[in-house]
Amino acid sequence: MPATGVLDPQAEAVLRALGSLGFDGVLGVRQGKVIELDLAESDPRRARDAVESMCIRLLANTVIESYMIEFP
Repeated sequence: MPATGVLDPQAEAVLRALGSLGFDGVLGVRQGKVIELDLAESDPRRARDAVESMCIRLLANTVIESYMIEFP
C-alpha cells in the first residue's frame, strides 16, 4: 500500500468513479497490490521472518509503501 500521506492517484480515480456510480458513502480509497507467496518453510516464526526480510529487501519500497504480512 502507499504509505500514509503519499499521493495515490489510482485511489483518487477509483474514489471519483465510485461517486459517479452513486456510491456516495465511500470516504476514502487506498489502492495497493497483493503478493502471494508459497513457502517451503513450515515453522511459522521462521516463515514470517523470511517474508519480512523479503519485503524489506525486495518486495516493498519502504520509503513510499507500507506492507502487511498475513498467514492463512
